[in-house]
Amino acid sequence: MKKTVAVIGTQWGDEGKGKITDFLADQADAIIRFQGGNNAGHTIKFKGKKFALHLIPSGIFRKGTRNILANGMVINPLALIDEMLMLERNDIYTDSLRISDRAHVIMPFHLELDKLYESLKENKVGTTAKGIGPTYMDKAARKGLRMIDFIDEKRFRIYIRTTLPDVNELLKKHGFDTFDEKELFERFKPIQEKLRPLVLNTSKLVNRYLDENRKILFEGAQGTMLCIDHGTYPYVTSSSPTAASIPLNVGISPRSIHQVLGVTKAYTTRVGEGVFPTEFEGEKAELIRTQGNEFGTTTGRPRRIGWLDTVLLRHANRVNGFTELSIMLLDVLSGVKKIKICVAYRLNGEIIDEVPAAIEDYEQCEPVYIEMPGFTEDITNVQSFEELPENAQNYLLKIEDLVNVPIGIFSVGPDREQTVVMRSFFE
Repeated sequence: MKKTVAVIGTQWGDEGKGKITDFLADQADAIIRFQGGNNAGHTIKFKGKKFALHLIPSGIFRKGTRNILANGMVINPLALIDEMLMLERNDIYTDSLRISDRAHVIMPFHLELDKLYESLKENKVGTTAKGIGPTYMDKAARKGLRMIDFIDEKRFRIYIRTTLPDVNELLKKHGFDTFDEKELFERFKPIQEKLRPLVLNTSKLVNRYLDENRKILFEGAQGTMLCIDHGTYPYVTSSSPTAASIPLNVGISPRSIHQVLGVTKAYTTRVGEGVFPTEFEGEKAELIRTQGNEFGTTTGRPRRIGWLDTVLLRHANRVNGFTELSIMLLDVLSGVKKIKICVAYRLNGEIIDEVPAAIEDYEQCEPVYIEMPGFTEDITNVQSFEELPENAQNYLLKIEDLVNVPIGIFSVGPDREQTVVMRSFFE
């Protein structure tokens, strides 16, 4: 029986994973966020309201569903509390939330260090300045603060007293704000008290759910091309948002991942710096940006717009092993008369079908396109594949053919009801 589904971004994030997670959460017993921090975001439309989530899984809107922040995450307690209070003010309660005792904690000085490190780089990465990178750096350097130590007042005090002198010296040297030991203690005391009952060994909890054959949804943040190992390095995040990272970042066996749903827009977007072969500007780009509301959930920055890149999708498929694709925002392309699809790259006169490891080579890649006729019909009320205009059907079938992965879902609008399922999940 297939009881687990991983929802994975195929591009540079912002593909619409939050909507799909929210949609599939109706069938799931547990939703697990397995990496990253509040540098990512999902916008969920629920009961006529829009909610921007940065840490809490999208399943928080479903009664009876357990929502888990796993050990692979880095968690800003201040941001988490703000998010919890925002939900509770809207009568959405967070008592279903559980937090891994092994997840690492972002402190306010990590945000300042993030800005400092970025300021020293000749080639800016375009960080969100949320403290994600410095916290993962501390984790790798074996000097980080884990949630189990954060909620213990004595161990938290020891951490602050031993860490703050060196941090303050570095910040002061470069003209950044420094931090007061006592103020940090007092600031976090009520937060420790609120989070303490939610912290436990989530690996043990998830494995129990697996033994009980419960339905589990793994919620990815960001996208495969931001993976620190397989993305467009160095313009990547500090963790791996791939299906391959789930077992390590949750504390389960690789055999426990049954279905991997690759989420992609019907086109491509990117926020921040970095190579983007199919990017284009002008009237069509503005049309897509406006119709798709292409502005970052976390940063508010306008997203860069490009045609669908199937070289990139095949790369993501190799890394993740997609069992199905979910094509998002298909409706946004309505009105685009000619739609391009990148099928290969040209590098130094040679046709290639891979994402080069060297960023300098990738910057030289030129997209090789095919062109398909677009559609003008309003598809926002479509309930099946057969109801789509012929040109929209042909576009989806061409994606299936080029990526060699069947389409399991396509989306024709932001609401849950505007989601068409072509294959079953959790079976």
